[in-house]
Amino acid sequence: MDRRPNPAAGTDPLLQLTAVPSLPTGPGVTRHLSHPQELTLRGIPVMCSVCRARRDWLLINHGRNVWVICRCGNQWLEPEITRADFDALIFFPDGTVYPSLDQALAALGFDGTFAGTYLN
Repeated sequence: MDRRPNPAAGTDPLLQLTAVPSLPTGPGVTRHLSHPQELTLRGIPVMCSVCRARRDWLLINHGRNVWVICRCGNQWLEPEITRADFDALIFFPDGTVYPSLDQALAALGFDGTFAGTYLN
């Protein structure tokens, strides 16, 4: 069996497109976005009500809703952030797909493991 790479795939744009995995899309998809900076809504900085953190958030978008999640594990639905706002913040999705939201929170360190810690 010949396991050498196909040289045409490196030069043919159509073959390159077929080799790139596509991300899940549609209304039922849950997307995440790390937001290490402070988050200001209507001129007021967002602060975690549990640990008082002021930055290093995870934003989760599902449908029209956006949740803010703190490193301490506290999370809340944020009606001030719309799906359009989320889309404007997400320049380059990292492409990582997690089997569940709980596994994503654990892998990204937003399950309470790093409570009280800024990782940037």
